Amino acid sequence: MQVNHALLIGNSDGIGLATTRELLKQGWRVTGISRSDSPIKDKRYRHHKAKVQDPQFLKILKSIMKTGEPIDLCIYCAGIGELLDSNDMTSEVETMEVNLMGMVKTAAAVIPIMVRNSKGHFIGLSSVADVLLSAKAPAYHASKAGLSNYLESLAMALRTRGIFVTNIRFGFVETKLAKGDVKPFMMSTEQAVHHLMKCIANKPARYTAPRIIIPLVKFRSCMLRLRVLFS
Repeated sequence: MQVNHALLIGNSDGIGLATTRELLKQGWRVTGISRSDSPIKDKRYRHHKAKVQDPQFLKILKSIMKTGEPIDLCIYCAGIGELLDSNDMTSEVETMEVNLMGMVKTAAAVIPIMVRNSKGHFIGLSSVADVLLSAKAPAYHASKAGLSNYLESLAMALRTRGIFVTNIRFGFVETKLAKGDVKPFMMSTEQAVHHLMKCIANKPARYTAPRIIIPLVKFRSCMLRLRVLFS
């Protein structure tokens, strides 16, 4: 019996680590790439250490693709978020490189192989921040907007080729990335993984969780844009 093979990017902690454990539990083989070592020790798991913004990342990706082992599922979990420091905007560049360009580089390496095999599922973890303006973390919000638009555009382009692309938009999840004094409807990592597994099964183009946060985000987005318009 053929065992499904998943590639996860940014899976040494948080949602990525929890998802890796769940996939292994369900019998998948998993390959992971992240900037840190993985705590997982399993004969069905292979780990590579690299930052997505480093040249080594692409080399590792290409070497995985060259093995000829089909990738049934690729999940881009890597993400960072820093507050704006207008005196030193180095972190703004890094945020864009990790949150957006790392995902695009991954898609560019993985999806053509999926198209060649006429099957595959590519998932990116975005955020409801993708529709919000932010004076405190502009790079984070902008990178998520780019990620969401790119993934959903790819979903339209690739569905007829037998490839599924899913943009998962989470609210606050209980990980080290969750910042801010107010975190409404905070989800646990386990809840986030539950939603992610539903997406693996159903393959929607867009999935937002928790759904209760959607009207609040729309209202907040409208108020922020009005503030900019009349400031």
